[in-house]
Amino acid sequence: MRYGAIIPPVSQSARPSTTLFMANATTRKPRPKYLSLSALLFEIRLPLPGWVSILHRVSGLLLFLAVVWLLFMLDRSLASEAGFASVRRYMGLPLVKLSLLVLIWAYCHHFCAGIRFLFLDLDKGVDKATARLTSIAVFVVSLALTAWLGLKLW
Repeated sequence: MRYGAIIPPVSQSARPSTTLFMANATTRKPRPKYLSLSALLFEIRLPLPGWVSILHRVSGLLLFLAVVWLLFMLDRSLASEAGFASVRRYMGLPLVKLSLLVLIWAYCHHFCAGIRFLFLDLDKGVDKATARLTSIAVFVVSLALTAWLGLKLW
């Protein structure tokens, strides 16, 4: 149809009744479910590769936010001998060690999942069985590395 052409009006008998159409539309389609946080965590069963993907993003965010804290401690420890001693005392606190353990897990998981995603970008391991196996491997290796590095931390 060319630009500016006049479209003839559709007769009233050719249109379906809007009330009949709307009544059928609401009875045929179920209403969408509201996805609350509790529904996402406890009702919807996310496959294991999905958890790897979500935790990869969470670990990346944790590492990004922790850069400021880690650089502050590095700057303080390199400023003077007294600063090094204060950072050493600070890192001896149990809450700080626990925070560092979480950051170690974030780094290990982000590293292992990143390698998995690089292989997925190369179309290696995209089938269901291999994707599940590699996601299990990411969890096992990242937790093993976290445990090993955590032992060195404590």
